[in-house]
Amino acid sequence: MSRFRRKSFSALLTVAAAAGLVAGGVSAPAATAATETAEASVGKVVGYFTEWGVYDRNYHVKNIETSGSASKLTHINYAFGNVTNGGCAIGDAYADYQKTYDAAGSVDGVADTWDQPLAGSFNQLKKLKAKHPGLKVLWSFGGWTWSGGFGQAAKNPTAFANSCYNLVNDPRWAGVFDGIDIDWEYPNACGLSCDTSGAAAFKNLLQALRAKFGSKLVTAAITADGTSGGKIDAADYGGAAQYVNWYNVMTYDYFGAWAAQGPTAPHSPLTSYSGIPTAGFYSDAAIQKLKSKGVPASKLLLGIGFYGRGWTGVTQSAPGGTATGPAPGKYEQGIEDYKVLKTSCPSTGTVAGTAYAKCGSNWWSYDTPATIAGKISYAKTQGLGGAMFWELSGDTTNGELITAVAK
Repeated sequence: MSRFRRKSFSALLTVAAAAGLVAGGVSAPAATAATETAEASVGKVVGYFTEWGVYDRNYHVKNIETSGSASKLTHINYAFGNVTNGGCAIGDAYADYQKTYDAAGSVDGVADTWDQPLAGSFNQLKKLKAKHPGLKVLWSFGGWTWSGGFGQAAKNPTAFANSCYNLVNDPRWAGVFDGIDIDWEYPNACGLSCDTSGAAAFKNLLQALRAKFGSKLVTAAITADGTSGGKIDAADYGGAAQYVNWYNVMTYDYFGAWAAQGPTAPHSPLTSYSGIPTAGFYSDAAIQKLKSKGVPASKLLLGIGFYGRGWTGVTQSAPGGTATGPAPGKYEQGIEDYKVLKTSCPSTGTVAGTAYAKCGSNWWSYDTPATIAGKISYAKTQGLGGAMFWELSGDTTNGELITAVAK
């Protein structure tokens, strides 16, 4: 089932641990300023919705409403569209715009008809936006599984931008999307595959997207590798910043059970701590490095995971223990939703601004409402633009975690 978590790291690839860690010209047009001013008081709250969540996870657009999340979100990133043949492409046609919903499953309580022009999650998002006029939706392209296509796209940025613009603004789903989010894992570096496009490729791609999308939203999910000579240093994130409304900094997945024997370590530490397995693999290191490259703090969103990563065969409660492999997870070994972990393995301690839990021989790290409150406080102190999280279905049915983010 790992293919359905397209932002997650394959437990089989050690390179994932270093991946960053799971996503010249003019400034973004002034037309975007009004939107950003309206959000300034609370900061942006950006949540990813996964197209595959409507299957085994049974998480649909209506759940965004019933959980109370819709009223707390400023933006939804719909993940993922594919990147192939140098352009943007549909990820899952059935889930995206074909699946029909009965009255009980529909956002507005009105059943789909077999012959209506638009169905699926796209139509449900349109209904959700009608209920929440200030809510914006972006279509996110790439992710862990589909980032391999960006190398070809980077060879002709203008053609790529044209392709994406045409797809995002297809008349069939007019009014659904307010812009595009690019999740390239990782420009001029290695993720599931290795990219050799060069340091300027990312900036050139974003410049072309901004030129084509004009005043619409253009954002990017980016690496949080704070190491010296790491993934942030591999591409021109500073130069590309002028073309994006903001960056979604993926400050999670720093450590996990792809290192099967451990040491156990929190996957989303806010700060460094004694015994951290890799120096620079923590959120503040990434934020400070990005700032040092000229990215305005207001264009950085702190990433928060609505899931935990864990090991089994662990005897030590504190971080740094040895393990025998990944802890069991419902969809993928070594990973589990917060909504499950909060009761199956409650937090037993905190380290570096995040939580961990030891239950039996299993050891997990994840964020709780309390640690999220600390991270949001950090984001405010740093002058960041807000927070983003991966992803909506990991939260409780009453939106415990997003409530903590939105506060």
